[in-house]
Amino acid sequence: MSTVLLFAQLKIRLLAGNLRGDLQRKLGFIFTLIIATGLAALGFFLMSLLRLAPDDIAASLVIVLFTFFLVAWMIVPLMAFGLDDTLDPARLSLFPLRTRELAVGMFTASVTGVWPAAMLIVTFGALVGLATGVGGFLLGVPAVLLQFALCVVTSRLITTSLSSALRTRRGRDVLAVAALFVVVLAQLPNLVMNRGFGDPAAMLHQMAGVFRWTPPGMAAHAIADGGLVGLAELVFLAVLVVALGWLWIKALGRALVTPDVSTQASSVRRESGLVDRFVPDGPLAAVVTKELKYIRREPRFRVGWFSAIVVTIVLAFSLTRGAGGAEPLPIVLTTIGALMIALQSSNTFGIDGRSLWMNAVVFGSERGLGTDLAGRHLANALIAMPLLGVIAVAIGLFTGHPTMIVPALLSGWGALGIGLGVSSLTSVVVPYTLPERMNAFSGAAPGQGGQAFAASIGSMLGIALLSLPFVVPVVFGLYWVCVAAPFYGLLIEALGRRLAAKIGFARMPELLGAVSKAT
Repeated sequence: MSTVLLFAQLKIRLLAGNLRGDLQRKLGFIFTLIIATGLAALGFFLMSLLRLAPDDIAASLVIVLFTFFLVAWMIVPLMAFGLDDTLDPARLSLFPLRTRELAVGMFTASVTGVWPAAMLIVTFGALVGLATGVGGFLLGVPAVLLQFALCVVTSRLITTSLSSALRTRRGRDVLAVAALFVVVLAQLPNLVMNRGFGDPAAMLHQMAGVFRWTPPGMAAHAIADGGLVGLAELVFLAVLVVALGWLWIKALGRALVTPDVSTQASSVRRESGLVDRFVPDGPLAAVVTKELKYIRREPRFRVGWFSAIVVTIVLAFSLTRGAGGAEPLPIVLTTIGALMIALQSSNTFGIDGRSLWMNAVVFGSERGLGTDLAGRHLANALIAMPLLGVIAVAIGLFTGHPTMIVPALLSGWGALGIGLGVSSLTSVVVPYTLPERMNAFSGAAPGQGGQAFAASIGSMLGIALLSLPFVVPVVFGLYWVCVAAPFYGLLIEALGRRLAAKIGFARMPELLGAVSKAT
């Protein structure tokens, strides 16, 4: 019990420590708390509304949702590896605790926080929406708790078993590809229904029939059954949780004595400076070369670029039927792809971290910072512009509107310029620290998730508003406006870059401190 209280207090103090930071960190924590509370209330309300649905529909939905919750708990902590210290056994290996005590402490820390509490509240909504009698409510409470414990223990078993591999660069790359693959597979039911194949209710019942005999399906069925069968399912589920907990303790003990392979030396490859052949030697060429190496070597960049392609393809499948679709659809989808690519630059200095001081010492004027931003934008454009061309051609052919390929490409280039200009401003106004390269999904340091979210939302709103001058005419069929989109985007990029250089140079010490916080 003392271990439970100790780790709970430590986790709460870590969370409360965010309120002792600077104003941006406080606002980020408050914003995260509001979002978690709102999602918990909304999820509980929607789950409770299942009581109004037919019994078979409600039971099938809860079975599918409980299974989805388990899969989410298996995947999301892997993406957060390196951000939450309680996920990595190596961070806790020096604690004077036995393996069992450490496992109890890690479990306690895992369930302490706003997001685990929000998930538990949403899960309890199934009790209100599905239980029908006294037996259902009596079995529903332990069913919900066992479902929650199953998610946590399974998640920790996976992260602990893979902790050694996740500390290596190759392991993080494999994780990035696998996670994106899972995200794409999760969209298949939605894509199939949008394409008009099959009855949604029949598909739901088929999925529920498959998941019925999985542990989450048993937990959901126990709530709906409320009888001896449900009691037997809960007994099995409890035994399974204990067994997984025992496996987790064994994996934890092995992970604590396994050498860290991430410290092995890596080879260094000599490269030729291709940029120097096209860009005059100087600060601009140096920044372009550095950024292109970042894009090639940094897993987070690869995930971002690949995500932009995947999301655009998924939207293309979702919003079209057969070879049809609205005529401006290629323009809209290519613009969305450009938006997602540009959002990667909303914290352009964060990737430099503490090493930004080497750039800052040579910024003798606003022009120096503007040249640095121009080099970053040029490096992104060298990859993004051909990529948007591929997206425009693919979507134009897929939707059956090949005549829209050129307008879509021009609109995408215009949106890219707007996005880079807006992202320059967010990079100097709302900068935040990126954690060490522990995984490809680490967006912000602990306690700065709200700042990262605010920067992304601000960038999206700014890009959307500034894109209206050529998007609105396109919606009404004035496609000739797309010819001016690249020039308009270039103008916004130049204005945004100059304004960002003016603001950023004036607050360079604050900017350097914001991206160099300890993680």
